[in-house]
Amino acid sequence: MTAGPVLARTRGELAALLSDARSGGRRVGFVPTMGALHDGHASLVRVAKERAEGGPVVVSIFVNPLQFGPGEDLDRYPRTLEADLEVCAREGVDVVFAPSVEEVYPGGEPQVMVRPGPLAKVLEGKIRPGHFRGVLTVVAKLFGLVRPDVAVFGQKDYQQLVLVRRMVLDLNMGVEVVGAETVRETDGLALSSRNRYLDAEQRQQATGLYLALRAAQETAEYGVDVALGAARAELRAQPGVDLDYLVVTDPELGQLPPDPPSGTEARALIAARVGTTRLIDNAPLLLGRLEDR
Repeated sequence: MTAGPVLARTRGELAALLSDARSGGRRVGFVPTMGALHDGHASLVRVAKERAEGGPVVVSIFVNPLQFGPGEDLDRYPRTLEADLEVCAREGVDVVFAPSVEEVYPGGEPQVMVRPGPLAKVLEGKIRPGHFRGVLTVVAKLFGLVRPDVAVFGQKDYQQLVLVRRMVLDLNMGVEVVGAETVRETDGLALSSRNRYLDAEQRQQATGLYLALRAAQETAEYGVDVALGAARAELRAQPGVDLDYLVVTDPELGQLPPDPPSGTEARALIAARVGTTRLIDNAPLLLGRLEDR
């Protein structure tokens, strides 16, 4: 049985644990999380281990207060460090960085933060003002502390993934950002730490998000309007899902051309509340018109 990961609580401990890898020129893989780890996070670790090519893999566990707005679930967000360490041990993680808020934000809320740009004002950013400023600020700080060669994010948080990639490009951070496939339950529900908030009835209703996305995928050959119509029809058939948004965009979350040619790649994104729990999901689409087949 392999030893579990080493737990680092401070910047100094983290730096000491990674010094040999850095001096030896080994690649460092990184998976930033807020804890409450599940099989989706485990899949990110496996991708990071592959991309690190034998170098150490670091998982951070930090519930970032800067990305939660007023009335959101910061206080009740699950904190399960012991169970998280077991997941990390099972997946062969080398270092778990679990700092306090004071360690990440010495002196309180930072005076200098990352300005995420116009993409942070749509979709999740429109519903949750300031969210992506908090996300990108903490990711930038964690990149500075871990100094990874490769960082792995889940595609479930697709807008976050696009924004992190843009930040790395615009600020010349030199980190390879990998988007790993969404891991789902057998009925299609995307794995999420917030799924534990759902009761049995809500858990069944939550599959409506996936069914809507699948309907869009299955009808995308007929164009965007038909795909969106099919997704909305699926949602109407599933009571208990309070829709925030359902959109189809290009893969970088920009606008599609008015009449995209057959074979155009796109992304369908959905957010909804089931009970008091807010869930998001997305899926790739391949657009086309029937006459082009």
